[in-house]
Amino acid sequence: MTVPFYPWTVWIWAGFDPALIVVAVYLGWKADQFGKCFIAAIIAFAIAVLFSWAVSAAGIPWPAPITHDGPTFFTVRAVAALLWAMLGYGARYATRRRA
Repeated sequence: MTVPFYPWTVWIWAGFDPALIVVAVYLGWKADQFGKCFIAAIIAFAIAVLFSWAVSAAGIPWPAPITHDGPTFFTVRAVAALLWAMLGYGARYATRRRA
């Protein structure tokens, strides 16, 4: 049995899942402490995975599909969720500091 090889574009799409970005940035923006970015990332990851799975199951084309025979890249999605949540938190912190 050979190990499947996936090009980098597939890995990148897992981190740039639109549902993941929207939810993680929004929850990161709403976080009032840095530690809550981790909670925001976990919630964003779960919502994005469920949403991507539902869209893929319905047969609708999606940039980062989750199928039974395709790669899921949960690790990439989890790290990306944390980074997007921290970006949302940082953006809110930066805008509050200027005001």
